[in-house]
Amino acid sequence: MIKNIVFDMGKVLVDYVADAVCRHYMTDEKEIREVCTSVFVSPEWVFLDMGVMEEEEALQRMKARLETPHAKEMAELCFRHWHEYNMWAMEGMEELIKNLHSRGYGIYLCSNASVRLLTCYKQLIPGIECFDGVLFSAEEGCMKPQKEIYERLFARFGLKAEECYFIDDQPLNIRGAESCGMKGWVYDGDRKRLMEKLEEVLEG
Repeated sequence: MIKNIVFDMGKVLVDYVADAVCRHYMTDEKEIREVCTSVFVSPEWVFLDMGVMEEEEALQRMKARLETPHAKEMAELCFRHWHEYNMWAMEGMEELIKNLHSRGYGIYLCSNASVRLLTCYKQLIPGIECFDGVLFSAEEGCMKPQKEIYERLFARFGLKAEECYFIDDQPLNIRGAESCGMKGWVYDGDRKRLMEKLEEVLEG
């Protein structure tokens, strides 16, 4: 019997557009692409999510790939302010979470995210007051789909894998969860279908 619903954050609870902050500060399309790629599509970004690199070291590496002083300046500006512009709550998710919470289900978050999110996630995640636990990859030093992060989730909050249902937008992350005994659903943005699937699972 399912007792807990575990949510991913990006593209599930919170929409994310990598170049939104770049477009806020820049207008030249070539420079936007270069800065976005150097900062947000980089190995350093993954290392930040894994919690194995400090922000300042990551920023210096990102800037080193750019050629002009202005691009380097923009990269630093975007890096320091991305969380203010790149994310916003997905429509309808607050109502869904509150509904599940009111019916007595435990609500948890398991997300690949850097420590920066620890300073602002309460302002970003819809229905955050209903969550019983939050786990970010950078805090744990491992990330989805590694089995270690799911095991940390279960251990930290005293959960049984078979009593949890996981919602994530990446099939690989769902497969990782299933390898640890937690079934799940790949969310493709169709909230109506998600709600139907949850009702099917919870009634079963």
